[in-house]
Amino acid sequence: MASPTTRVLALLELLQNHGLISGAELARRLEVDPRTLRRYILALEALGIPVLTERGRDGGYRLMQGFKLPPMLFTNDEALALALGLVASRSLGLASHAPAGESALSKLERVLPDKLRQRMRAVGETVSLDIARAKTASDTEILATLSAAAQNRQRVRLRYGAPGQARTERAIDPYGLSYLGGKWFVVGFCHLRQDKRSFRLDRILLAELLPASFARPADFDAMRFLTTAMATIPRAHSVRVLLHTDLATASASVFTSLGILESVAAGTLLHSQADDLDWMARELARLPFSFSIEVPAALEGVLRRHALGLLACIRGEDQGT
Repeated sequence: MASPTTRVLALLELLQNHGLISGAELARRLEVDPRTLRRYILALEALGIPVLTERGRDGGYRLMQGFKLPPMLFTNDEALALALGLVASRSLGLASHAPAGESALSKLERVLPDKLRQRMRAVGETVSLDIARAKTASDTEILATLSAAAQNRQRVRLRYGAPGQARTERAIDPYGLSYLGGKWFVVGFCHLRQDKRSFRLDRILLAELLPASFARPADFDAMRFLTTAMATIPRAHSVRVLLHTDLATASASVFTSLGILESVAAGTLLHSQADDLDWMARELARLPFSFSIEVPAALEGVLRRHALGLLACIRGEDQGT
């Protein structure tokens, strides 16, 4: 568990779910020593939660009989946000995440009024979201370790194993995490490469906190760094296309990993890399505005062929009617 506050809340949950539980068992589950456990008990008492101590061979701790926490109060919008969040989490590809989501929903339903409980259940059962599903599962412990390290500006040692490559040990300063294209990534400064890098979480075999801190660059955007890195990976063809529209309109229609957008006097330049020009032609054909291909020249012929194929499909439909 990441912090004393987390452990205090976990202690409260254990006391709620058990009648009487020994101090030794509580300390074992919370992974603390008896003295620390006693501090957590005092912290609950300071919050007005009555924890009773029963001494003797069969003694332990329990909540005062009949004590119940006050119900959580949510507005309709808050309940909807919680339900949608649980629906979205189904696609995030975290190991054992589905049971955790169902457990969280169950706990919320136990304390919500009937109307809001029915509202949350309806959203969970009827709504589906078009989020790219993770192609591989990630470890929740690794994600939790890296997110805490990023928040606390604490260096991490990674054991990283990309397919077909030797495993490496490296220290990184994690700036943030992003979910893109069905995969989780951590972005930060890699001390092995002495540069900013991104790492897929499903390829991280070990994430271990190190006793060293770091300063994160001001206004660093992990998602922006990741999408820019993906769009500028050198490939077979460098692509530059002039989009006949302004930057804001282009940004709304061009997905971020397709390329980098640059505002120019004549419109917006799209800088991209592609191994497959047919794929690039299809992506350009779906844009709702006109454009001019600057490089490579071969893309013009591929796009023309794609357009003729679409036209033939339309003519075939006309003839069939």
